[in-house]
Amino acid sequence: MSKAYIIGTGPGDEELLTLKAIEALKECTAVLYDRLVSNNVLNYINDNCEVYYCGKEPGAHSKTQEEINELIVKLLNEGHTVGRVKGGDPYVFGRGGEEVIAIKENNHEFEVISAVTSPISVLNYAGIPITHRGIAQSFHIVTGKSAKDSTVNFEALAKENGTLVFMMGFSNLSLIRDNLINHGKDKNTPCAIVMKGSTSKQKTVVGTLDNIEEKAKIAKIESPCIIVVGEVVNLREELLWYENKPLFGANICITRTKEQATPLKKKLKKLGAEVTEINSIKIKPTLENIKPYLNNLKDYDHIIFTSVNGVNNFFDALIKERYDIRDIKAKFSVIGKATDEALIKRGIVPFLVAKSFVAEGLFDDLKSKLKVGEKVLIPASSLARDFLYDSISEMGLEVHRVNIYDTVCGSLKNINAFANVDMVLYTSPSTVQNMIKIIGLEKLKEKHSIAMGPKTNEELIKNGIDTAYVCKKHHGDAFIEEIMNFWKSSVED
Repeated sequence: MSKAYIIGTGPGDEELLTLKAIEALKECTAVLYDRLVSNNVLNYINDNCEVYYCGKEPGAHSKTQEEINELIVKLLNEGHTVGRVKGGDPYVFGRGGEEVIAIKENNHEFEVISAVTSPISVLNYAGIPITHRGIAQSFHIVTGKSAKDSTVNFEALAKENGTLVFMMGFSNLSLIRDNLINHGKDKNTPCAIVMKGSTSKQKTVVGTLDNIEEKAKIAKIESPCIIVVGEVVNLREELLWYENKPLFGANICITRTKEQATPLKKKLKKLGAEVTEINSIKIKPTLENIKPYLNNLKDYDHIIFTSVNGVNNFFDALIKERYDIRDIKAKFSVIGKATDEALIKRGIVPFLVAKSFVAEGLFDDLKSKLKVGEKVLIPASSLARDFLYDSISEMGLEVHRVNIYDTVCGSLKNINAFANVDMVLYTSPSTVQNMIKIIGLEKLKEKHSIAMGPKTNEELIKNGIDTAYVCKKHHGDAFIEEIMNFWKSSVED
């Protein structure tokens, strides 16, 4: 039976997405999403889910509300589990009620998933509490779009001692200010505007009702933003936390697979960065390719891994075939700290970890330990270079390469996801090639580029992106520190 989820996704910070929303997104076979939905929200849907953009720019709508309602009903009639994915909360000026009425009129099941609402959370991220004991015992949330209509009771609002919050009202800022002052609000009442709250592009301007418009122009404030009026604004300096983080203001695009992106993403977000996750690579296991080698695995002297995916797919294949790894007598060698850790998680300590983050480095470290007549197995990606195979073969050893997985190009589900990115972190030549296919070369050239390793940088240069920062470290705290130093220098420039 078809069903609709009206899903609120919060103000922008992906981590404010609720567990209930994530579970619903995984069920959906079709989603309709808004312009202000966080960059990574659609990463929770399945690959075969149909995606429809319903963004509304100021003064220009890709779809009218009536068209959105009709599309939801059409998809439900076709048997889909529909996710209507909305920024903020569906029932806080989100027109979710209209969509639910259309669904119910057509006799379909629905569920509304509440979200962390922006009037509270965005002010929090700006260091402004919406209430505070002894200062504001109430708050009033008003849609600023209607400021020029007679529907807003400015006479009553001007008399309130609580916090006033105006959403979607930046274009009517002067009307809001004038109406409050003309109805008796002190022109020196503290006022703030928070632009793109809880994202890397958050910008906060603080002043009074009298001068806030002038300050907003100087700061180049633009929609979307929230206007807050009240004494709680004076607490900002003391309660500010988000804008003090070392990577605040940075939107870093990670291009790894979903599985590999998560640990780095968590570390960067803790430091205040907004992380845009574009999984430019997807791993397609080809585990059946290991079968011809199973009977002879015990005869190999060395097994070499050049990636985390090589390790994981190799051992996943052995588990699938119920192979007893105690029969393996080979020495294991790897490239990179991450591959080292992946192997250790499988209960095996590497014989050798290459000092350099390239196949040439592994060969240089390993060649003195290889002997003529030994057998070597290299489980790798179908796209991996032949350098190790060729170099070890030339030494007179018997070398077999098994393509244990394919790397295929990912896709971009949210068409707005890349717009606010500052830096793109490329982790392999494949991520460079795939990002060019997904985003386009000219758009990539507009961003700062960070290359993990010289081979990745060579691919960037080959494609005309010749100003990349090449990380000397590729893992752990030292790698994070390099990113932080690069961000700091780019901001200063």
